[in-house]
Amino acid sequence: MSAVPPSRGVRVAARRAGACVRGLAARVAASALAAACGRSGAPAPVRVFAAASLVPPFEAVADALAVFTNRERPQLSFGGSAQLALQLREGAPACVFASADPANMQKVVAAGLVAGVPAVFARNRLAIVVRAGNPKAVRGLADLARKDLVVLLGAADVPIGAYARQALGKAGVAVAAVGEETSVRAIVSKVQAGEAAAGIVYRTDCRTDGVEGVAVAAAHDVVAEYQVAVLKGASDPAQAAAFVELLRSEAGRRILRQHGFELP
Repeated sequence: MSAVPPSRGVRVAARRAGACVRGLAARVAASALAAACGRSGAPAPVRVFAAASLVPPFEAVADALAVFTNRERPQLSFGGSAQLALQLREGAPACVFASADPANMQKVVAAGLVAGVPAVFARNRLAIVVRAGNPKAVRGLADLARKDLVVLLGAADVPIGAYARQALGKAGVAVAAVGEETSVRAIVSKVQAGEAAAGIVYRTDCRTDGVEGVAVAAAHDVVAEYQVAVLKGASDPAQAAAFVELLRSEAGRRILRQHGFELP
């Protein structure tokens, strides 16, 4: 995968990170040098498995890590947390896993694949995604039961699917979804393309061109909790740990906040 040049915003974030981030870069560089002394050849790029809703902030964090450490940019693989957790349990190589819920992270922990203890790094809330301009006049969860709407939900074992069903249960709304998708990206893409009128996603996913979000009433909303962990057998444990440390640093928290995530 070719490196993606860091944006101006990332460079600004890097400058603002201050002594904390400079200290992180120094520790990573020292660790990488020590590791290189023990083996020939450069280590393989860090591969990060992350929930699909994390695309914008993780792209920025990956850019920032490459700037801070002067190393190859991490390779990012996005998908539904359940799908990624299954791939890891089946032997897919990765260095870091970021899940949109504790349940799928726990599956990876139970399989003995996590080094250390997973950490909560962000939270999110729900929204109803509709096409820009809201042509079907969707106002809340109750509207999703309308017969004239084509509605999408995440599959029950996908975090957004589980969270959506919790919210609908709180609201006492029964939805005859026409499809159960494996990630929020699939839901947003189909609404964006006009294949569905609405779907339940995270608030942060409604920042995409061609769609907008309808708020879920506070009484029915569900808070999504994101966890991250370094994985055993990482090709470059020091750089994997650096990605997680940067994500949880003030610089990483600033990136998450800029993209609409709540912080623990």
